[in-house]
Amino acid sequence: MDEVFKALADPSRRRLLDGLNARNGQTLRELCADLDMTRQAVSKHLAVLEEADLVTTVWRGREKLHYLNAAPINAVAERWIDRYDRHRVHALADLKKALEQEPMSKPEFVYTTYINTTPERLWQALTEPAFTRRYWGVTFESEWKTGSPVVWRESGVTMADPEQVVLESDPYRRLSYTWHTFTPEFANAHDVPEEMFDTWASERRSKVTFDIEPVGGMVKLTVVHDGFDPGSKVLEGVSQGWPRILADLKTLLETGRTLPDPDKDAKDARDVEDTEKAAASQRG
Repeated sequence: MDEVFKALADPSRRRLLDGLNARNGQTLRELCADLDMTRQAVSKHLAVLEEADLVTTVWRGREKLHYLNAAPINAVAERWIDRYDRHRVHALADLKKALEQEPMSKPEFVYTTYINTTPERLWQALTEPAFTRRYWGVTFESEWKTGSPVVWRESGVTMADPEQVVLESDPYRRLSYTWHTFTPEFANAHDVPEEMFDTWASERRSKVTFDIEPVGGMVKLTVVHDGFDPGSKVLEGVSQGWPRILADLKTLLETGRTLPDPDKDAKDARDVEDTEKAAASQRG
């Protein structure tokens, strides 16, 4: 966290983050055009932001694109916001929210996190049902070979479709597959409003890619979810969901536990209460 606060302390670096918050996925040339700084100065500031993991990069052909990364802000929020009055850190909470939601100027979600594990263990966590069920609530059925079908099972709903396939599979290094089909059963299981479900179902299918890279005894995981149309509502949804899923993945691999989920706990409590009321009514 020292590196995060140090990086945020410089006004020029905050301006760079503001620029990416306004329009994510910019090249160095594009960032320089909006700032009264030399290319060398911008490169140095970006290096500090990358070192603090506040900025992550993705190569598109010969272009190096820069993205905001929510992981360090999540770590700060988990350590401080949960301990103190939220109103006293309102600005920090707003920054966390802005980073998680990802600006819609480029239709893709990019997130980088570092996990104290091995590439082999992380690959297991991304592909084996015993792992995915714990931090994601989803189980997959697939051979995890390029072209293999991927069957999703979530909340008692099975989602299978000929277009749900593995796109790339390089064990312990890279995994990519198409996103699941939005079915009426999925919408019912997640209480998705009919209008929102119709919008999601009408959008083209997206894809998610996991890049795994060993770094200094840890593993760098970069998640890129793309293939969306401009203004995608599905992108808005996954941009809010991925940070929580990846935080749970990191916590599970490092501690054997997942983060508490107040919303899930509250829902479970309501379900228990409804069951008890129904039983009491039958007895009456």
